[in-house]
Amino acid sequence: MKIVFISDTHNKLSEVVVPPGDILIHAGDFTMLGKIEEFQLFNKDLEKLPHKHKIVIAGNHEFLVEHNQKLGRAILSAATYLQDESVVVEGLKIYGSPWQPEFGRWAFNLPRNSPSLKLVWDKIPRDTDILLTHTPPHGILDKTNSGEKVGCEVLKQRLRDLTPRIHCFGHIHPAYGKKKVDKTLYINAAIVNDKYQPTNQPIVIEL
Repeated sequence: MKIVFISDTHNKLSEVVVPPGDILIHAGDFTMLGKIEEFQLFNKDLEKLPHKHKIVIAGNHEFLVEHNQKLGRAILSAATYLQDESVVVEGLKIYGSPWQPEFGRWAFNLPRNSPSLKLVWDKIPRDTDILLTHTPPHGILDKTNSGEKVGCEVLKQRLRDLTPRIHCFGHIHPAYGKKKVDKTLYINAAIVNDKYQPTNQPIVIEL
């Protein structure tokens, strides 16, 4: 089975050469300002892709689903939208969550190192095969251009009790890439760079 991972396309999905596969996963920030028309554009671009299954979570730019999840879900008719929930696809349990340590005045912010973040990450089922979060865990593919590690410390702690086969995220554009730690493959699938240019390639994994 071929799974294609992308994130942080910021209204430029149509400019990305997305390889074919069985499952397409987008780990958030598919818009710039989270407006209705941006959701509609993203859904149209998704409709053009051939993947049998398309799984999407929100990121810190997706204000629409933070304020009106029902409307956002309705617009994203071409995909399965996950917000603190799981779906089983081709025998794989996939869990998705959009939250992150506070970052400017963007969507889905929670105070860094807060009990609120712990409550969010405690919802992740232990039998998750593929974990989707928008934020990286602290210390894994989370370095900014200045070298600062800005991933979530509380998520890192939660992962000590979990063994997903894959953990995909984005958010930190310069940290694009993949890294195997113990039994988990970590993927930062951010497509755009810090100038919001789509310079990175989708990451394809065969399971």
